[in-house]
Amino acid sequence: MAADATRVVAVLGYSRRGDSVIHDICLQRLRRAEDISQPSDAVVLSGRGRARAGSEAALMAAAWRDDTVSVVPETESRSTVGNARAIARYAVEVGADEVVVITSSWHRPRASLLFRATLRGSGVRLRVLATERTWPLGPVLREVACFVVLPIQLARALQR
Repeated sequence: MAADATRVVAVLGYSRRGDSVIHDICLQRLRRAEDISQPSDAVVLSGRGRARAGSEAALMAAAWRDDTVSVVPETESRSTVGNARAIARYAVEVGADEVVVITSSWHRPRASLLFRATLRGSGVRLRVLATERTWPLGPVLREVACFVVLPIQLARALQR
């Protein structure tokens, strides 16, 4: 990557209704982002979520350990479509060359499709990285259900 290139590292939030602390799934994503982030990156912590103690982005910001990296909380997104749209807008605004999305292995396929749709035509490269491969039953079943309505999600992702 060229010295003047801008890379956005986007961490997708995760919470369950009523969480009062950062969920372990979200913390795994955050730690992966810390491992790959460089001082020249802009890290977007994305998600409003359902946590009782504040947004997922706020919980991630409080748990972020690296003060050499610029961290940008994005607290409006309530879904993966919202994450993708907000992060794509931010990446274009800052002139990013690349967006690296951090999520979970079971969420990666759908997140990849939605981010590709939102970044289409922008010239911004996309990589979607997953945390350690896990298959927790509840989140996996939710992902299966989300794939049923993927065409609707893609249509929303493509709206400008």
